[in-house]
Amino acid sequence: MRSSFYLLPLLFLTPLAYAQKVTLTPSDAGLRVEIDGKVFTEYVTKDTPRPYLYPLVGAAGESVVRDFPMKKGVAGEEMFVDHPHHRSLWFGHARINEINFWAETQVFGKQVHTSFRGVEFSGNHGSFSAATKWVSPEGDTVLTDERRIVITALPEGEKTLDFNITLMATQGDVLIGDTKEGTMALRLCPSLSMNSSKSGVSTGASTGRAFNSRGDKDKDIWGKRGNWVCYYGPDPKGNPVGVVIFSHPDNLHSPTTWHARDYGLFAVNPFGVHDFEPDKPAGAGDHTIKKGESLTLRYRYYLAKGQPKAESLDSRFQDYAQGK
Repeated sequence: MRSSFYLLPLLFLTPLAYAQKVTLTPSDAGLRVEIDGKVFTEYVTKDTPRPYLYPLVGAAGESVVRDFPMKKGVAGEEMFVDHPHHRSLWFGHARINEINFWAETQVFGKQVHTSFRGVEFSGNHGSFSAATKWVSPEGDTVLTDERRIVITALPEGEKTLDFNITLMATQGDVLIGDTKEGTMALRLCPSLSMNSSKSGVSTGASTGRAFNSRGDKDKDIWGKRGNWVCYYGPDPKGNPVGVVIFSHPDNLHSPTTWHARDYGLFAVNPFGVHDFEPDKPAGAGDHTIKKGESLTLRYRYYLAKGQPKAESLDSRFQDYAQGK
């Protein structure tokens, strides 16, 4: 009887720890994701050269991504209006059959959303699939993809977002070229970046730090290989938060290289080998998907409360690798 008495409260506490409710609702822009009735993010498909997720609300209830170019004139971003193609959370690459699907200047390709499928939500989980075609400047389809996005609300405001993408060579061979300009990307808000000056003017806005799974810190994480990278610091309201990306160990060229900059660009790029490791020949990161074949890449975003510890992130990575 005594053991049953102590077990009963635990049975009631466990569901309460995961009481967050995730809902997915069609919106004018695409698909809105809410947690407990508040917007967590929105998958934006309209009036954009490529789909993206914006905002991205961190563990303390504030968005951890830059507002520009989705919103202009936001206080604190005056010196952070560079790279207008850095749209919150997105997937792109600058050399797909030598077409630029990364930048939005001069001649570039577009990703066109075609459909949503499998929109599901229950309790603290929600998920959906989105189909996309990659279109050349001339209007030809170069490849297609299917993205499966899974959102999990965790205790204390933490969340994970899994972004799984399968690139399909439906029209012909697809060469993904060796360049640093890519690929699975996030643009952090100014307070989480490490560079407190833009154009030589100190803003005082950037107080972020970073480290990776192999122990590199701050600016030294750029171009290095690793299972994960973590940025941490204050969100726009000063709350301590962490933003982590895990690259699945089954991904191409794992452990992968990272295009993670001090000014807030936070990207995983398995194809930019020569730019990151110049001792390797140009084209070392090239990958060809033969017609009729595909390539799947999997990533997990973890929005943490406070500064995550390396040991806990290693543990989470092992769980992720095991399908948890």
